[in-house]
Amino acid sequence: MPGTTSSPQFSRRAALGIGFGAATALALPAPRASAAPVASGAPGTAGVPRLPRLDARAWLVADHDSGKVLAASGAHRALPPASTLKMLFADTVLPRFGADEKHRVTAADLAGIPAGSSLVGIQAGTTYTVRQLWQGVFLRSGNDAVHVLASMNGGVAKTVREMQRRAEELGANDTHVVSPDGFDHPGQVSSAYDLTLFAHAGLRNDDFRAYCATKTADFPAGGGKTFQMQNTDRLLTGQGVTPYEGLIGVKNGYTSHAGNTFTGAATRGGRTLLVTVLRPKSGYEAVYEETAALLDWGFRAVDRVTPVGTLGAPPTGRGGASKPGGEQGAPAGSTRAAASPSGPAPSGERKEALALGGSAAVAALAGGGLLALRRRARPSGRRRRKA
Repeated sequence: MPGTTSSPQFSRRAALGIGFGAATALALPAPRASAAPVASGAPGTAGVPRLPRLDARAWLVADHDSGKVLAASGAHRALPPASTLKMLFADTVLPRFGADEKHRVTAADLAGIPAGSSLVGIQAGTTYTVRQLWQGVFLRSGNDAVHVLASMNGGVAKTVREMQRRAEELGANDTHVVSPDGFDHPGQVSSAYDLTLFAHAGLRNDDFRAYCATKTADFPAGGGKTFQMQNTDRLLTGQGVTPYEGLIGVKNGYTSHAGNTFTGAATRGGRTLLVTVLRPKSGYEAVYEETAALLDWGFRAVDRVTPVGTLGAPPTGRGGASKPGGEQGAPAGSTRAAASPSGPAPSGERKEALALGGSAAVAALAGGGLLALRRRARPSGRRRRKA
């Protein structure tokens, strides 16, 4: 796969006097669309492995347990999320209903599903358990299952408002929710940072974790019959790609506008890492291949690299193994990493750290300095979708 072009970033960095002996991070102007990836640490002296060659429009690697962002590129770039937005839907709605509750689906529950949606095959007049509906969401990315659960939750409009509020609670300020299913809608955007936040929060719920790790499940087909559905997460099932050792989810997505999107989580040696990859330029499998490459890099680099930021810590008390705020490395609702030496950025400005290794441009952060993953202030009104 082609790598990120890095020569302009090298010349710029040379002009700024950034070298391997730098003791602290320097704040740089807000990046353009071609911004280099971000990471930290010094190759060789610190033993930091090189980042893989990537062509995704945005990506991020984080330590789930600490919330530390190990590396990222375009972390706050607003992009259509496709079905990865279902992680936010699940984190918002899943705690509302018991898994064994039953619901008889009506035609009204299935109204408004966008044409061309992925469907699990829910039929009006059939009774489903909440567990089966969530399996339809996580395994088959069924927009019909999403709309039934949203209807049970008081309707799509109410669910969208609650999802937006939940995103804001988490500090996911790049996200604008239009529909709970992640389908292409004008103005519906998220970012690699925000999607990683949603996985970070959701995986603290035991049911969320169990659903996204399920490879196959039987689903009602009507008339007392069932059919087996398989998870569409190829890194989990190994369909078409090599399954990733230790993978525990989380959610993949695809639309013609969003391209391929994926947030994955894997555990090795008692440590769990999160990776989000948005819209690689080449090949349907590239989103999985780049995720696997970033996970490999993360497991090698996690104890060697200086983090470039911190995910906002989810609030406690939302089910599963929630931990007290602070154990994830940032206060609840945090919207940025540690401030850079230059102080707060002007409103609307974003800053991203610079990257190490491979095709990435190089910045040495000796002495443990942090570069900020700066968040822009949430504008009033609706966002415009960026392709």
